[in-house]
Amino acid sequence: MNYLALKEVRKVMAHQVSNCMVRLNKTQLQHKANFIKNYMLANNAADGSTFDPNSNVTTKNVATMAAELNKDINIQIKRYLVCNKLTEIFNEKLADKYIDQLEKHEIYTHDETTIAPYCVAVSMYPFLLNGLQDFGGESKAPKHLSSYNGGFVNLIFALSSQFCGAVATVEYLMCFDHFARLDYGDNYLDERTHLIEQELQQVMYALNQPASARNYQSPFWNISVFDKYYFDALFGNFVFPDGGRPEWKSVDKLQRFFMHWFNKERTKALLTFPVVTVSMLNDGEQMRDKEYADFIAQELSEGNSFFIYTSKSVDSLSSCCRLRNAIGDQLNDFSYSLGAGGVMTGSINVITLNMNRFIQNVMNDITVNPEPYDESKHLQCILRELRRQIQLIHQYQLGFRKLFEEFQANGLLPAYSANFITLDKQYCTVGINGLIEGAEFLGYTAGNNTEYKHFISEIMKTISDTNKESSKQYGIKLNTELVPAENLGVKFAKWDKVDQLVVTRDCYNSYLYPVEDESLTPLDKFVLHGEDTTKYLDGGSALHLNLEDTPRKETCDKILKVAIKTGCPYFCINVKVTICNNCGYIDKHTRKSCSKCGSKNIDYATRVIGYLRRVTNFSAERQVEEHNRHYHLLSNA
Repeated sequence: MNYLALKEVRKVMAHQVSNCMVRLNKTQLQHKANFIKNYMLANNAADGSTFDPNSNVTTKNVATMAAELNKDINIQIKRYLVCNKLTEIFNEKLADKYIDQLEKHEIYTHDETTIAPYCVAVSMYPFLLNGLQDFGGESKAPKHLSSYNGGFVNLIFALSSQFCGAVATVEYLMCFDHFARLDYGDNYLDERTHLIEQELQQVMYALNQPASARNYQSPFWNISVFDKYYFDALFGNFVFPDGGRPEWKSVDKLQRFFMHWFNKERTKALLTFPVVTVSMLNDGEQMRDKEYADFIAQELSEGNSFFIYTSKSVDSLSSCCRLRNAIGDQLNDFSYSLGAGGVMTGSINVITLNMNRFIQNVMNDITVNPEPYDESKHLQCILRELRRQIQLIHQYQLGFRKLFEEFQANGLLPAYSANFITLDKQYCTVGINGLIEGAEFLGYTAGNNTEYKHFISEIMKTISDTNKESSKQYGIKLNTELVPAENLGVKFAKWDKVDQLVVTRDCYNSYLYPVEDESLTPLDKFVLHGEDTTKYLDGGSALHLNLEDTPRKETCDKILKVAIKTGCPYFCINVKVTICNNCGYIDKHTRKSCSKCGSKNIDYATRVIGYLRRVTNFSAERQVEEHNRHYHLLSNA
């Protein structure tokens, strides 16, 4: 090709690129340049983020900056797509209402910057059958422990790239045990202890590594361990592709080994993931598997960090750090040929209602002149308007559901096409935040008192009842979650202040009690997150019991019994761990200097909400919130 012809080809190509490119004007370009400058000057990645600050982004670098740069554009595209669906299903008026409520900060759609489903608990059976081949990968079905773990790491990275939030694999340890027994016999833990530790290290450290497909975040990965009764109910009919079945005694031994090993490994590195949930059945008085409950109490007393889920029946799995999804209608539907299992659940999308703003808006509308709140006079008005608002959120959620159905039909959701999960087994979740602040505005004292608990229960019941009605009407699953709101709690408070609403704290609570309240006892908190108030929170809420030091085993035994007696289904114990910046030792106790080398150059780590991170990685506002948290003295615990 001669020079002139090549030049002409280049002109045509440049013209084609120009026609495809959306050109920003100088003001918009300057805005992006200013963002880059401000990001470079930020204290950490969370502070540098404009839209989605979270503490899982450990370092500030060009990859994390690039991920943040065009989130404003991504949000607009996602809203446009959803509005098109709402117009198609309902009408343009509803689409306009959706945008209006978002822009007025009455509601908040989570992870708008990513056009993907929210969170998921997957069945690993497609991986056992075909490896990653149905997911666009090259790895075939694993045959040995090493190929299982290597392929599993790739699986989690692949899944995490296609969901906004967490990915849960509740079968991980059960399958690990299966391949370990195949390769090394029934006594593999005793005879190949070092090898098993190496296999676990490979997976844990690999999955705590930031990844390009996650905008330089590590995957949000969750696993579960089970007592005998929970395990039998979930996996009693499970059959591996090679015809083998789970061996409970062997799985139980591996679970205990893993828990102890993971706790010890966390003295060497701050392994954020996996977030571990221990699932146990109780009979209303005590844990049914008493030996397992004793083991869990011992682990808690040794500073191990995990969530505990307990109920009288096998009804739920956790797919996020607190998001609980019912599986009662899915139990024992295991199918060997299809690879279906009773462990698939999650949320397609989460839309959260700003309860403080909602309540204040309703009160302003129903009272011509400002007047004190009168429950007998005003509560039914609030509940009536709440029902209307939740119905609107359900319609918005249907738009998301239809959008993802279209994505799947056109091959954009390979996790669904490969049967790791199905849309029919995921929920559209109604989130709640600012509830305490709204209750306080009405004059309630947020604590263990009859009036406040009755108010909370009425709010939750109204949402739950409306969920059930809409679920029948639209044929989709709906649930309610008291959302973690790592950055949303700060956003709602800021936005409400700007609009001159009554705002009493800089970060709305993520619990049913004020985290800073020193008058509340641990028992009060268990009651507030107990059956009377959370029975309608079918999407989950988590009690975080913050303690100044690790409790003794006897105290942990009592804590488990208190959870059962109060009907608190989901909780964890938080003790700030001490990280030495000199020698790197991580102490499970809260200290003023390193217990190993004596250095005072230390940092602390705790759960920002659901997962463990250095406090210095929190956003500035979350660091203030953490500082205000009340940690109970051991004598009071």
